[in-house]
Amino acid sequence: MPERVIREGTHPFRPRPRLSPLLRRPAVLLAAAILLALCILASLFVGSSRIPADQVAHYLLHPDASNVSYNINVLRVERTIIGVLVGAALAVSGAVMQAVTRNPLAEPGLLGVNAGASLGIVLGTAALGVLPVPGQLLLAAGGALVATALVQVIGMIGGSTSSPVRLVLIGVAFSAFAGAVIRGVVLTMPNLFRTFIDWEVGSLTRADIPLLPMMLLVALGTGAALLLAGALDNIALGDDVAAALGTRVGLVRGLSLAVITLLCATATTVAGPIGFVGLMAPLTASWFMGPHRGWIVALCALGGPVVVLAADVLGRVLARPGEMQVGLLTAFVGSPVLLLMVLRMKDRAS
Repeated sequence: MPERVIREGTHPFRPRPRLSPLLRRPAVLLAAAILLALCILASLFVGSSRIPADQVAHYLLHPDASNVSYNINVLRVERTIIGVLVGAALAVSGAVMQAVTRNPLAEPGLLGVNAGASLGIVLGTAALGVLPVPGQLLLAAGGALVATALVQVIGMIGGSTSSPVRLVLIGVAFSAFAGAVIRGVVLTMPNLFRTFIDWEVGSLTRADIPLLPMMLLVALGTGAALLLAGALDNIALGDDVAAALGTRVGLVRGLSLAVITLLCATATTVAGPIGFVGLMAPLTASWFMGPHRGWIVALCALGGPVVVLAADVLGRVLARPGEMQVGLLTAFVGSPVLLLMVLRMKDRAS
């Protein structure tokens, strides 16, 4: 019998996809939207305090002045909205960062951007006192910009920034340094930072956040990322190729940095430094969508909130009647993902 020819991208025991890419990608987005809706319902109905589902539904439809109604309609609803905003901001910023640096390990937490934003807020608060949320947002943006520039500059010393692992190591070192400074400042001024205890490790429980302005900032950053998607696809081919295709590489990189800073500063101001969401969500999105940055960004806007809300709900269940901060759980899940990616890159290089 003639030898059976297996086409590239197929497997003899794996059926071919029935859906074409034009249908498959919208189907994936629909599935992600359904999964996000389920996570939102779980965030509303599952808490550290056991409230029967029928009571939760009743108070959602008929709020009153009781403590149970306040717990559901204020605390859980606001916490769910914050989870959606933070997840979308971190995931989309991670997708943009990976594209503009051509680094599959690029992530706001790993490259020190979140740590820089947190350090900006803490140092600014120590010097100026507790500022309103807009002031904290400016401090976070400044810290994120400084951290990004510092990591890139250090990466250029004695080597090339093209090494993904090198930049990650520099980012992790900067994050450790920033974390030590933050911890030292908080311990020396405990009264000033009493309200930052949960925020410091990543939490969705902050109650003084103006949700509507934060929604607008995340929507602005996500929309800008979608508009830059085509140019980022060109940059992924190399700066010379992108320029030959008509892409203004310097302008796109500058706008991408502005998008990353806006989204990371917003997420850090709202919830503190939450890591690995910007790694896991873009990685999963690229598996489903392929090398198409617009589809990846769209799926990240849905998948990032799924990661954050799922971690938050799990933290409420595992530590009842207390809670585990969402930043601890994303780090617990994200660390093995990072290790797996590093090992795969090492195998490909060998």
